Amino acid sequence: MSAGSELTVVHLMRHGEVENPDGILYGRLPDYHLSELGRQMADRVAEYLAPRDVTHVVASPLDRAQETATPIAKAQGLDLATDGRLIEAGNVFEGKTFGVGDGALKKPENWKHLFNPFKPSWGEPYIEQVVRMMGALDAARDAARGHEAVCVSHQLPIWIVRSFVEKRRLWHDPRKRQCTLASLTTFTYRGDKIVSVGYTEPARDLVPAHLLAGAKPVKGKAKAFGA
Repeated sequence: MSAGSELTVVHLMRHGEVENPDGILYGRLPDYHLSELGRQMADRVAEYLAPRDVTHVVASPLDRAQETATPIAKAQGLDLATDGRLIEAGNVFEGKTFGVGDGALKKPENWKHLFNPFKPSWGEPYIEQVVRMMGALDAARDAARGHEAVCVSHQLPIWIVRSFVEKRRLWHDPRKRQCTLASLTTFTYRGDKIVSVGYTEPARDLVPAHLLAGAKPVKGKAKAFGA
């Protein structure tokens, strides 16, 4: 098979559930770790991927991503790499509560950050997320040529890069993201070109119902506090 026709698979995984009893939008803050349920999710995906031809495992530098990736790398007998481009999106509300029904949208001090949902005005521009995430995906592809790679990242960057690849608009309703905890968004490359995108939820039965993709928001339970 020529180099231009070989298939390489890159799984872009969202981390597992985080211990966050105060409902903080933790974003890029340190010391937010997986909950016990989150560790079960990570183990489940490690089992799911164990038979696959994974030769490269890499994660965002944030604790929750590293902890999610660790059992996957261990199951494959690989060292865990880190890529800062896989990090969570920047957000001005980091460190605050910002969930469904908490009144955040009614506070005048927040309005200056909410005027442009297309950029978005409250955080890292969508196009910047696309650039860094495509760079991380391509690097993982190069590291696992002809095999499979796993990249552990965060909900918003994963959804944005998938939207870009599938030629959808980047601004969107966050409630409609198909990127459940511990899910796999899978990019198949032929040579250097992405030829298909798939989506699976190996730990779906472990995910609380209100956090599943498309679930109706529940007052007092934001869908993702930093994702």
